[in-house]
Amino acid sequence: MSGILKSSIARKVVMALSGLFLVLFLLQHFLINFTSVFSATTFNEVSHFMGSNFFVQFLLQPILILGVIIHFVLGFVLEYNNRKARVKKYVRFNGSANSTWMSRNMIWTGLVVLAFLVLHFYDFWFPEIIHKYIQVHPEDPTRYYGETVAKFTDPVRTLLYVISFIFLSLHLLHGFSSSFQSVGWHEKFYKGMRGATVAFSILIPLGFIFIAVYHYFNQV
Repeated sequence: MSGILKSSIARKVVMALSGLFLVLFLLQHFLINFTSVFSATTFNEVSHFMGSNFFVQFLLQPILILGVIIHFVLGFVLEYNNRKARVKKYVRFNGSANSTWMSRNMIWTGLVVLAFLVLHFYDFWFPEIIHKYIQVHPEDPTRYYGETVAKFTDPVRTLLYVISFIFLSLHLLHGFSSSFQSVGWHEKFYKGMRGATVAFSILIPLGFIFIAVYHYFNQV
């Protein structure tokens, strides 16, 4: 831990690993949510399994929350240190000539993604915790689909989800591929992965947007 706090390289590696872990969760989350488009029964079955499985609830879920905290905290620490370390102003150094818009604005796209996570926790995770562990309702394995699609009856909330996933795509377009560099992948393997990370960074957020828009218009 002291090494992570003192070494910028160690912080970048841990941030990259936590980011790659969150990418895996994002894919799993998308695959589950996408079932809601074509089968309420399948979505209920998968959601019930995830919501009642001890391994998922009490091991993977805390690890996921810890991964989110580590990723964003280290992101802010690295951004603060990078800004503090800059001696030359942009008047003398044209940052846009050597980097993409996504790489220069990771902190801002990250803040939007963090705000979305807060909204997502407010919409889904907190109500689920209250339902199961505070109000202690009897388990209903058919409730998940109705509770999920009801969130998308509100056009403002649906629009916020769409905007958030656009910013998530921008964040991933730089962060996903650069994570492989941070963990030491050889340049030739990195170049081979670049196309796959770009496709993932565009298609998965678009998939989430499609799910939100589909459920909104399906209820109008």
